[in-house]
Amino acid sequence: MKLASERAVGFWAPRPPTLDAVLARLESLSLRPEFALQREVALARALRPYLEGGAGRIVAPLAQETELANLSLFCDFYPEDGQLTLIEQLRDVITEHIPSDERAWLDPLKHSYLDVLEPVGTPKSDEDVALRSLGDGGTFVVPGGDFVQWMAAGQALLTRVIRAPDAGESNRAVWAGCGITLSPGDATVLLEMTSEWRREMEVNSGSFALGEWKEFAKRFGYMELWALAQQRMAALVDAVVHIRHRRSDGQPYLYVVALYDHHEYRLFVEQLSDMTEFEPERAVPAAGDQGSPGAVPLARTWVERERSGDTTTLVAKLTLTSSQLMVECDSPDRLDRIKHRLAASLGFSLHFRGETLTPPVRQLSVGDLMSNEPLTVMATEEEDHALLNQFLEKAYLEWSDQPHLALGGQTPRHAAASSSTRGKVGALIDEMARHDPGLSRTGRAAFDYNRLRAHVGLDEVPR
Repeated sequence: MKLASERAVGFWAPRPPTLDAVLARLESLSLRPEFALQREVALARALRPYLEGGAGRIVAPLAQETELANLSLFCDFYPEDGQLTLIEQLRDVITEHIPSDERAWLDPLKHSYLDVLEPVGTPKSDEDVALRSLGDGGTFVVPGGDFVQWMAAGQALLTRVIRAPDAGESNRAVWAGCGITLSPGDATVLLEMTSEWRREMEVNSGSFALGEWKEFAKRFGYMELWALAQQRMAALVDAVVHIRHRRSDGQPYLYVVALYDHHEYRLFVEQLSDMTEFEPERAVPAAGDQGSPGAVPLARTWVERERSGDTTTLVAKLTLTSSQLMVECDSPDRLDRIKHRLAASLGFSLHFRGETLTPPVRQLSVGDLMSNEPLTVMATEEEDHALLNQFLEKAYLEWSDQPHLALGGQTPRHAAASSSTRGKVGALIDEMARHDPGLSRTGRAAFDYNRLRAHVGLDEVPR
């Protein structure tokens, strides 16, 4: 399995009951009022990437990451206010009896650290599992169990193991309770990231005391959690970037929309017709006899299609009316390319009115993000209608107070107040209504143009 596409998955492993009891005691000590601030400091340090810049609203730490952060608090954290560590506090407890088989875990916990380990061979549930550290090559042997069925040779585990109190000179250890399974490539990247941070600290401090992996992992093991968090966020971004937005008919959903005003219809027709990446479609009569002097020019459309074998998909559409150019496409990147192309050919003849780049909000499941294939999200007509409505409402209500060349540089609101230009404002709004993008996409207008008429001071028209 992957972390947003085959990157990582958490696992839980059983612990000896006496170890569980000791960790419960450490948890209780950490929750005391006098230690509450230090607990907050320690956990905020370990989970810092999720707390900065609002990242936690996008991706939350895995339950196993939170548990590993808790173990760092119990085993590795030195309080900043001079208090004893939690292990030292528990060792000094004299107000209650702590059985010797529980106390025996305190020293192994104190010397444990977060590590990146790889199984030696393919783990089997009914056999002990041999692990080798990718940090320094050290080895451990831990109990197997049903949970190891998700592990395989070549994978890596971000986890903590604890030497058994009676291990003596052997390398016998137990699981600390959980971990994260990583692909070999992601484990390599995680170690490279933490190694780079280690080198930076050594250079900045002028001390190379962190050269030993165990020393570094004990003091700064939380940086391994930072590296994992950064990889998870990068994986999520990658998954979201490659989401394919589709309509109900399977064609690309043109959720990216940009709107421009213009005043040179013939120039735009010529220039857009010369752009070989766009194919012209049939002109649509807008109003009146096209041969009469006062006729409104035809609405023209150009489309961009992508071909893959025998399949053709429409990925962009440009609609030109006498006063507007609307660009609809399937991604912000495509819009960016089209905008540069238009600017190079039409320059200052374009007057930007607004754009929308965000598809309808959709809650994605863990299964969606862990799919091996690019995720396909189908947009409903209601979602499309709501997206267009929100965009047009903002763009058109702001249009009311922007100078317009077709109105001699007046704003539509001011022009509507004069009897000589009032009709022109009404004609512009009528044309907007006739070519509302919702009519071609969902069969109904996405915006109530009587709202715009009322906004500039014109009378409403019957629907």
